[in-house]
Amino acid sequence: MSIAHGPHTLAIPGPSIMPERVLRAMHRPAPNIYTGPIVDLTHSLIPDLKRVARTEGNATIYIGNGHAAWEAGLANTHARGDLVLVPRTGSFADGWAAVAEGLGLRVEFLDFGNRDPMDPAAIGERLRADTNHEIRSVLCVHVDTSSSVRSNLLAIRREIDAAGHPALLHADCIASMGCDVFEMDAWGVDVAITGSQKGLMTPPGVCFVFYSAKADRARDRSDLATSYWDWRPRTNPAVYFRYFNGTGPTHHLYGLREALDMIVREEGVEAVWARHALLAQALWAAFEAWEAPGGLELNVRDPAHRSHAVTAVRLPKRGTALREWCEMRFGVTLGIGIGMADPGTPAWDGFFRVGHMGHVSGHAMMGTLAAIDAGLKALAVPHGAGALEAASRVLSKA
Repeated sequence: MSIAHGPHTLAIPGPSIMPERVLRAMHRPAPNIYTGPIVDLTHSLIPDLKRVARTEGNATIYIGNGHAAWEAGLANTHARGDLVLVPRTGSFADGWAAVAEGLGLRVEFLDFGNRDPMDPAAIGERLRADTNHEIRSVLCVHVDTSSSVRSNLLAIRREIDAAGHPALLHADCIASMGCDVFEMDAWGVDVAITGSQKGLMTPPGVCFVFYSAKADRARDRSDLATSYWDWRPRTNPAVYFRYFNGTGPTHHLYGLREALDMIVREEGVEAVWARHALLAQALWAAFEAWEAPGGLELNVRDPAHRSHAVTAVRLPKRGTALREWCEMRFGVTLGIGIGMADPGTPAWDGFFRVGHMGHVSGHAMMGTLAAIDAGLKALAVPHGAGALEAASRVLSKA
């Protein structure tokens, strides 16, 4: 017998739960893609996207996932053979580096492991040693979705400036934008990328690249930007179809408009950040109460460096069993571990992840934690007591 019948909860770190009103906005016939309401709607998206990214710079929309955004950002700012520095805190830095290498760029890693944030001082030291300014960009994953490590981009920008280095600062905000505090202009980020399917609460399929005037000057020497990836024709185009270099992702645009209404015009970006911070603190309180020898352990030990959107959890040899129990018996889907396995173990058996991004409420958070609590008991996983009480105390103080 299963009690998973009824509404299912998706607690993976993207795609996140899609609000019903976003899905309803998308459920319509195809529009005229040359003139009329879809043109005005698209024009209205750009200012609100920039409000979410906290920038007065440029915003572009691409049809594609986060990997597409990686390629777009790199192609517009580099020439073949350029050197990029990749401070690594998880598997998504590896993926970004692979895209860079595929474009013919040289990649140098600073590996900080899978549990700790980037060390800004170490980045500054490397840049000071680069007296010939070979390094063209520093590629920083703000929140690595695999490890749930969140790094301090402002401190990294200060180190770049203190080193007197001209490198661009790129930020992968796919897991963080619309969830964690991110201030593109105030933090001196030159290129920021994100996708539609996490904090922006829209189905996967579109991605966004924000860029500064300094980044656009790098476009002058780039030899990688094909007619499709080139961001200049897509920025403030005189002809509508140039937004997308062809047919636009029409139904995603309808959904995105509804999602941005919710984020920017109704709840407000700062309130969205505060909600995510509070829900994350409740989740951490529960997991800290559960921690026990032989049981689960939060991957990131310092709360100051934990994501407010995703939490990676270590559970030796039992992560898969817990995930399967929660999904099949309770109707709650948790995320698999990605690239976090210890040597000699299956790809993700020793880890799982909880996504708490986008359209998430206190009710949803407590339901997910209750499912995990029941699973730990059913599987006889060693764990401490009082987790749900700890989480509810955090939320009760809101």
